[in-house]
Amino acid sequence: MVIRKLTSGDLDDCLRLAEDRDWGREERKWRFLLEGGEGYGIVDGAGDLVATAILTRYGGRTAAVSMVLVASRLARRGLGTRLIAHVLDRAGGLTVFLNATAQGRPLYEKLGFRVTGGASMHVGVFTGPPSGASRAARPEDLKAIADLDAEVAGADRSDLLRRYAGFAEEIRVIDDGRGVSGYAGMWRNVTNTVVGPVVAASPEDARALIADLAARAGRPVRLEVEDRRPELAAWLDGHGVTAGMRTSDMVAGSGPLPGDRSRFFAPVMSALG
Repeated sequence: MVIRKLTSGDLDDCLRLAEDRDWGREERKWRFLLEGGEGYGIVDGAGDLVATAILTRYGGRTAAVSMVLVASRLARRGLGTRLIAHVLDRAGGLTVFLNATAQGRPLYEKLGFRVTGGASMHVGVFTGPPSGASRAARPEDLKAIADLDAEVAGADRSDLLRRYAGFAEEIRVIDDGRGVSGYAGMWRNVTNTVVGPVVAASPEDARALIADLAARAGRPVRLEVEDRRPELAAWLDGHGVTAGMRTSDMVAGSGPLPGDRSRFFAPVMSALG
């Protein structure tokens, strides 16, 4: 069993492994993550990919771990632990975080991750009207969006946002007259459209951004909402986007994530924060 780096050329093998674990074939998502992050995999003696993980760095401060999978036939044999330990070693001194299912949480706790909060995945057809309070982002907004995002995330995610601009179906901003004070985007997945990230100066602005995107999606939308946002969760439930699967946000080590979490309302995707 050998650990090696993954590239977009491994996409088909990653999708087969995802199907093996009933994750579905999220091809656009996997490609986006592999092209922007560092993929690592374990291959067996026959050359088959049997485990995956992706490390996405944000400047010199934080990094996200995602797409942690082990082939069902090799579950509970230590491959996940071995691979995540390798990824943490590659991350060096960065603050590493991830989003864990109930099944994966014990593995991460064994490796020094701790739970910092819970989240629910809301899915459904949005039944509310658009707010009209936001406008479509323009190319010249990208620097202001990246600057705002860096304040909120506590790390430079400009590389991610540049790629996201071509990946997203739409990005919208709140302009308070002095500049961009909030932004959100949505991107098309297999069976739904994910609304995220959502960064806003207030809950009212966050709801306005979400409404203006979700009302235009034309299909079910999905958002990950943290437990510390009960008012947002209730608003989504009341507009057809109801809570489902629960996960845990986790951080390696004892320190908190940097940034201003008061303005963070939804991640790009659970894989990226």
